[in-house]
Amino acid sequence: MPEPTVVADGTVLAADYFRSYSAVGLLAVVGVLFVAVAFGAGRLLRPVVPTPEKLMTYECGVDPVGEGWAHTQVRYYVYAFLYVIFAVDSIFLFPWATVYAAPGYGATTLVEMFIFLGFLAVGLLYAYRKGVLTWT
Repeated sequence: MPEPTVVADGTVLAADYFRSYSAVGLLAVVGVLFVAVAFGAGRLLRPVVPTPEKLMTYECGVDPVGEGWAHTQVRYYVYAFLYVIFAVDSIFLFPWATVYAAPGYGATTLVEMFIFLGFLAVGLLYAYRKGVLTWT
């Protein structure tokens, strides 16, 4: 990279300052153009033949019958929510496992891990007591 042009009072010219960002700007412009060209080509090349069958609601290969409104049990969302909570929380165990091997952090890390697992156990016990985990 060439040396920046310094004026007599010690300041760097703005042109030299922004020249270093020109590669980033050029890459951003090329990226936007690439996406625009791809979407434009897709729009020009795709077949557009609307038929009543194509405009009909479709789900899982079954033709729709009746109304489009259906009640969904809340328990499915609760199971998904509990899974996400415990799956994300279990990810935090991996960094602790690596720190546990480092010298000087073993006992502290082990205590913190058991406190964290205790909180998870309390949450699971709470969900069990509320009857969330019963599939009826």
